[in-house]
Amino acid sequence: MSTNSDALLSRIAAAGLCVGAVFGLLGTIVEPPTRQATFWAIDSVALVVATSLLTVKYFRAGIDLVAAGFLVFAIGEGVLFSGTAAGPQGSVPALAAGVALWAAALVMISAPPTFAPWLRVLGTIAACLFAVTASRLFGGAPLLPTSSPLPFFAYPVLVATLLGWAWTVVRGPS
Repeated sequence: MSTNSDALLSRIAAAGLCVGAVFGLLGTIVEPPTRQATFWAIDSVALVVATSLLTVKYFRAGIDLVAAGFLVFAIGEGVLFSGTAAGPQGSVPALAAGVALWAAALVMISAPPTFAPWLRVLGTIAACLFAVTASRLFGGAPLLPTSSPLPFFAYPVLVATLLGWAWTVVRGPS
């Protein structure tokens, strides 16, 4: 891939991560379900595009585990997106499956030394929080996407991770 093409791919991916981070967080804190669904739809599309592009970027760079992690993240985000229009109550099955995939993806992306140590730790913390959320959901706990403490307090950790990835991708290799 040419340098110009890689730079464009990186900028689009970083923009998608930022848009996903902002609209995902907004969707978590707004009240009207229609506005929440709209924000989460924008978030999901942006994150699927961004993580798909990052899959290509890291696969071409030969960093296969990270590339596969971004692919799993895109799949998890797609699963979450499938439940968005159903509203908070109707989205619970998609939430369970999606956050389980997020947890796996975050571990895959954070395991190799591709990103800065602080970012890998952040990603691992987010993975643990979403693994607990998924376990509770699959165990029958009555959690909604906005339930507190989890998954509500896991989202800011994910947002910080997404912004860290965006910063790293734009900054380029150190």
